[in-house]
Amino acid sequence: MATKAIFIVATVLVSACFCAEKYTTQYDNIDVDEILRSERLLKNYINCLDGTGSCTPDGKELKANLPDALETDCSKCSEKQKATSEKVVNYLIDNKPDDWARLEKIYDPTGQYREKYLDKKDKKE
Repeated sequence: MATKAIFIVATVLVSACFCAEKYTTQYDNIDVDEILRSERLLKNYINCLDGTGSCTPDGKELKANLPDALETDCSKCSEKQKATSEKVVNYLIDNKPDDWARLEKIYDPTGQYREKYLDKKDKKE
């Protein structure tokens, strides 16, 4: 009986650890294309990330996880989050260089993450 209880506790702990190793997918259905098309929405997210504006709940989640996601090459991201982050980073680098520069100073001062994304982009083309 004790062995069964230990197995159940171990299973729950492993499951809890596994869940903690991924970011929440609660906001995965947000229409990122709509945000990228809207100057107002995009500006609000950028201001959230750089600390000059307020954050929506999903903006807070993004701001909290962004440093870790960059550091770990999005290892805790869902596949959708990986695709979305790549889309957003490429969009900002290609279309909003001033905004990217503001965020890069905060989240990527050495430029190492930008290089990773640009290398991935070059390999796809």
